[in-house]
Amino acid sequence: MTTRKILRPANADSVKSVGSGPTRVRLRLALPAVVTAAAAAAACSAAAAAPSPASTVRGVHTVAAVTTLKTQSKTQLKTAKIGKATVLTTSKGFTLYWFAPDTPTKSNCNGSCAQIWPPVKGPATASGVKGKFATIKRSNGSVQATYNGHPLYTYTGDTAPKQTKGNGLNVNGGVWHEVTTSGTAKPGSGSSSGTGGVPGY
Repeated sequence: MTTRKILRPANADSVKSVGSGPTRVRLRLALPAVVTAAAAAAACSAAAAAPSPASTVRGVHTVAAVTTLKTQSKTQLKTAKIGKATVLTTSKGFTLYWFAPDTPTKSNCNGSCAQIWPPVKGPATASGVKGKFATIKRSNGSVQATYNGHPLYTYTGDTAPKQTKGNGLNVNGGVWHEVTTSGTAKPGSGSSSGTGGVPGY
């Protein structure tokens, strides 16, 4: 007959059994403590893996800002049929001009001249237009659009789309021409010299 003695320790969560033969030790951990620890570890892992709302919002805003900059990076131009010529215009249809004294890399219209003949901000593009668009840096550091080697300008004397009041004007040291992409431009409407004949000079 085998005699078994059960020892009950002060800690009720663990039981030690002693009997004949090899000694067997069984440890029983408290289940509530295990479950609590596992839940806490899982929560910490999830919090570390998931991005914070603030960082997610910042990421969305950054992508939107980059997209906006790319979209707005070029001045959009177009063309209009004026007389027998197709003329390059702003997106609102105002005629663009080039200045005879300019070079492909330099504008000679600055100061008060540029207030009457505002330079077109570069870079620029126009859908379906053949020719080369490029840019130059002006004396004040701003960037101006060019087309086929001519710096581009608008004219404050034109008050409505498709007007060409600046075409042929000889002012500020040279002649102004409307920018044509095809066809023949009509004869210039002005032949003033010096500072006369141009509003605002």
